[in-house]
Amino acid sequence: MGETERTAPAPGRGWSRLGRPRGGRAAAVLAPVAVMLALGLWGLDRGTVWRDEGATLQVARRSVPEIWHLLGNVDAVHGLYYLLMHPLMALRADETTLRLPSVLAAAATAGLTAAVGVRLARPRVGLWAGLLYAVTPFVSHYAQEGRSYALVAAGAALATWLLLRAVEHPSYGWWAGYGAAVAVTALLHEFAVLLLAAHGVTLLASRVPWRVWRGWGCAAVAACAVLAPLAVVSRGQSEQVSWLRTPGYEQARALLYAFAGPGDAVLAGTLVLTAVALLVPLPRTGPLQLNAVALPLALIPPLLLYVAAQRQPLFLDRYLLFSLMGVPLLAAAGAERLLGLLPWRRVAITAGVVAVAVAFMAQLPAQERERLPASRGDQPALVASAAGKLVRPGDAVLFLPHYERRISLFYPDRFTGLSDLTLRRSAAASGTLFGEEVTAARLRERLSRLAPRRRVWVVWDTSTVGTRWFRAQRAEFAKTQVLDALYREESTVYVHGGAVSLYVRR
Repeated sequence: MGETERTAPAPGRGWSRLGRPRGGRAAAVLAPVAVMLALGLWGLDRGTVWRDEGATLQVARRSVPEIWHLLGNVDAVHGLYYLLMHPLMALRADETTLRLPSVLAAAATAGLTAAVGVRLARPRVGLWAGLLYAVTPFVSHYAQEGRSYALVAAGAALATWLLLRAVEHPSYGWWAGYGAAVAVTALLHEFAVLLLAAHGVTLLASRVPWRVWRGWGCAAVAACAVLAPLAVVSRGQSEQVSWLRTPGYEQARALLYAFAGPGDAVLAGTLVLTAVALLVPLPRTGPLQLNAVALPLALIPPLLLYVAAQRQPLFLDRYLLFSLMGVPLLAAAGAERLLGLLPWRRVAITAGVVAVAVAFMAQLPAQERERLPASRGDQPALVASAAGKLVRPGDAVLFLPHYERRISLFYPDRFTGLSDLTLRRSAAASGTLFGEEVTAARLRERLSRLAPRRRVWVVWDTSTVGTRWFRAQRAEFAKTQVLDALYREESTVYVHGGAVSLYVRR
């Protein structure tokens, strides 16, 4: 047998010795962590937050009672994340602080991916898997975003690693840790509960003994019980994702490229290595085999969410980031089968690292695009900057549509001293993301009472105002009718995704 062939130890104490982080094992885990940290910190401050990040920024700056009030109305699925971010935003509310937890979480996931590979195969398999995870552009995207998805991926990776330990040592402590990890991960985003289905398939394929099923079942039930209240509340807030559509071929293809690409050459290489891993699996070195862990992790949650979304559209690639670690594990296993034929261990390790470096260079343009200010679509900082240069204290402002008030919530210093013409109750006081607005009749009264020389600024979204969708929004369209009846547009400054217009009395 070749160097990659090893005899599985007998059940019991033999398994406990596998994967201890000493020597090469420690280096195999720490190297992906360092690479992911470097990639995560590269270009972290893009000069603007985007819509979803801005929600984190403005909600996390509220008091805990105000956050709790919001969660009863909207965004309950992100509640734990907002509460975790609250003390950080109290220390320093800027882009770097906002995104740093995601960078650290992505680095932890890269290290845990490597640790799982080390435990299930050997150090170089873990090293390659962790590095492949770190250089994936889809990972970099969410490693540099102030949302919960990178933390969810880290929680899923930790739960997977704890599953391995619990199967090796079926004790109350390990199963309690596993159940806690799954519960917290699912509270960060409830679709992460699909991780339990992947782990269940892993145990089924591995034919584990009854005592393992008993421990896993208790942990799974406990995690689901913790998640149940959030599931009930978030179901009542499903209108938030009403914009999602039933997934089809394009969504499935996009997820495949996100997980294993995005370039065609890298995708082809990943699929070839995965096929090798599945056709010629690595020998089992413990209670679980690598394919039995990695394949369900990469396949089961996306498949279940895709099928469920045919009835209620909820399929989005970022909801499944926690499944991605299964792909580099499979690719690394395939690489082990091919590079393991080389006669010298160090040559094989170096060849694998070089292959990862080549994949990174092939995807460098995609990595660079992730660091551009426009990589997420909208750039509210540009609109806020334009407004800050034009307005002066005592002016009045109107937002079209109402959610454009988010810009003043993201960058409040740009709107200091302005009178918000349509605001009835602030976002924090009303327990909403953008505040409650007055009626069109009340807006007419406020405009009529303004001094003739008082300036009115309209901050508006160029992608929606004037469209069929906007005209169908009665409250929004009514605001424009009232404004046009009393005021006329004098000048407009356009920026990417938005505009600031000056209106004067007719």
